[in-house]
Amino acid sequence: MSASATTVEASARRAGAVRYWLKRLHLWVGLSVGLVYALIALSGSVLVLQGPLLRLMHPPLAAHALPDAAARAAVLTRIAHEWPSRGLRGADLPTAGLPVWQLYFSDGSRRYLDPSNGDLLLTRAPGSDLLLTLRDWHTHLLAGKSGKAALGVLGWLMLGLLLSGVWLWWPGRRNLRGSLRIHTQPPARRWVSWHRSVGAISLPLLLLVTLTGTLMVYGAGTRHVLQTLFADAPATPTPARIAPRPQAIDWAAALDAAQHALPGAELRRIALPSANDGRVTIRARAPGEWHPVGRSQVWLDPYRAQVLAAVDATAEGTGARLSNAVYPLHAGSVGGLAGKLLVLLCGLLPPFFLVTGFLFWRTRQRRQRR
Repeated sequence: MSASATTVEASARRAGAVRYWLKRLHLWVGLSVGLVYALIALSGSVLVLQGPLLRLMHPPLAAHALPDAAARAAVLTRIAHEWPSRGLRGADLPTAGLPVWQLYFSDGSRRYLDPSNGDLLLTRAPGSDLLLTLRDWHTHLLAGKSGKAALGVLGWLMLGLLLSGVWLWWPGRRNLRGSLRIHTQPPARRWVSWHRSVGAISLPLLLLVTLTGTLMVYGAGTRHVLQTLFADAPATPTPARIAPRPQAIDWAAALDAAQHALPGAELRRIALPSANDGRVTIRARAPGEWHPVGRSQVWLDPYRAQVLAAVDATAEGTGARLSNAVYPLHAGSVGGLAGKLLVLLCGLLPPFFLVTGFLFWRTRQRRQRR
C-alpha cells in the first residue's frame, strides 16, 4: 500500500472515530441536559405571551384610562413616599398596553397601582404567581445567581449541541433536498428524519434565540465585548451621585425635563432616589428602538428638575446597538405578531427534538436486542 493511501486510510479512521464520539456526545447531552433546555424553552414560549396572559388573568388591570400629567405626578409623589422603604427597585409608568403603575421590588415581587390615585390593585410574587415563577425558572433556574451562572454554561452546551447536530446531519449540497424528506416508516427512520429535517430547517431561528439568551446571561460583559469589537466611541459617563435632600420633589417638572431631554421618546421606567443617592434614573423608548422598555436613559437631579446626562440609544455606536438588540430578538419583540409567534414556536422545538431523539434511540435499542 502506498504512503498516500495509508495516509488517506488513517485520516478516514480518525474522522470515523470523531464522528462516533460526537454522535454519542450529541445523544447523551441531548437526552440529559437537553431535558433542562426543553423546559427552559417551554417556559420561554409562555413568557412570550406574558403581557396578554397577565391581562387575561387579571382583567381589571387593563380597565383603566391612562393618567394625565398631573395624575401621573401625584401618584409618583405617593409612590416615592410609601414604597422605597419596602424594597422598591423601580416602577414602570402606565402605558397603553398596561395602563397601571407596575412596581418592582428587591424580593422579586411586583405590585400594581391605580393610575388615578396610586391605590394598590394587585400583588404578585414568585412562588405564588405562575408567570413570575416561570420567569424565575427561565432566567435563574429558581436558584438566584448560581442558577444564572449555570444557565450560561447550559447555553453554550446547547449551542454546541445544535452545531454538532448539523455537522452530523450535513449530507453535502447534492443530497441536501433528499435529506430533508420526512419519512413515516419504519419507526426508526421516521423519528430520525423528523429530528434531522426539522432541526436543519429551524436551525437559524434556534441559533438566534439560544445565542441571544446565552449572551443575556453576561449582560455588561456582552455589551463591553461588542463595543470593543466595533470600536464604539466612549459611552456617555454615568453622572456622579448626588446627596438626597429632604425637600419635596416636583415630579411633573422632573418628568417634563426628562421628556425634553429625549424628544419623542416614551418614558417607561423610573428608579427613585435612595438613602445614599438622590439621583432619579429614567429609561425611555426612543422612536425606532426594539426594546419594549427602551435603552435610552436620562439621569436627573429631581430636586431642581435638572438633567444631569442623557443617552439616546438610537444614536449609540454599532456595538451598543447590537447589545441593545439582544433582548428584543430573544423575546420576540421584533417584527410584531410574526416575531412573537416565531419565538413562541422556537420554544416548542427543543421538547420536540428531545422526544424524537429519545424515540429514535429507544426504537434502535429495541431493534438491536432482537
